[in-house]
Amino acid sequence: MKINKGILIIFSTLMCFIVLSACGSSTENSSTTLENQSQNNSSNQSTNEEFSENAPDSESNDRDKKEIDNNDTNEKEDTSSKNTAIDETSSSNNTDENMKEKYVKKINETKSEAEKLEATDSSTYALKKVEDDRWGMWDQLLNEIYGALKEQLPAEELEQLKEEQRNWIKNRDERALEASLKYKGGTQEHLEYSAVSANITEERCYELVEDYMK
Repeated sequence: MKINKGILIIFSTLMCFIVLSACGSSTENSSTTLENQSQNNSSNQSTNEEFSENAPDSESNDRDKKEIDNNDTNEKEDTSSKNTAIDETSSSNNTDENMKEKYVKKINETKSEAEKLEATDSSTYALKKVEDDRWGMWDQLLNEIYGALKEQLPAEELEQLKEEQRNWIKNRDERALEASLKYKGGTQEHLEYSAVSANITEERCYELVEDYMK
């Protein structure tokens, strides 16, 4: 019995030693695991903080995207405005050219119609009627050209044209009167006045188109 008790005591001691060793190992493992987890968490937190510092936030991304989109839109609008301005300038130039061509054509048509005028007979009255009609045709076209220029010219050039036109009318009347006085008191006096007035008015139509319609 004493021997059995001794063996039991030894066995119990060994068991306690084994249990204590196992607990110590478990504690060390747990401590190591905790330390590793702590280090991993610290590393992850550091990585996340670094990423957070280097990467822009979603609001910043949205704002930058909106600014880029706005800049693209503004550039497109500016380009569109420039193109529109170029188109308008081109359209204006084409309009001016078309207007000049239009009235050059009208002058040629009027000249052709005037040349077709013929007296019904050789009397002075019939000849005077032809010259009166010819003068009337050119005078009507002159007024039309002058009206078109009033809509087209800048204010400064228009004032210059008005002054020039007043002087031209005075000069026309003086030249026609001077020519008609050669036949003063005769049947051809009025005929000569109308014929000279028609010629001068025809010349003026060409001048206005060539000098002012650019």
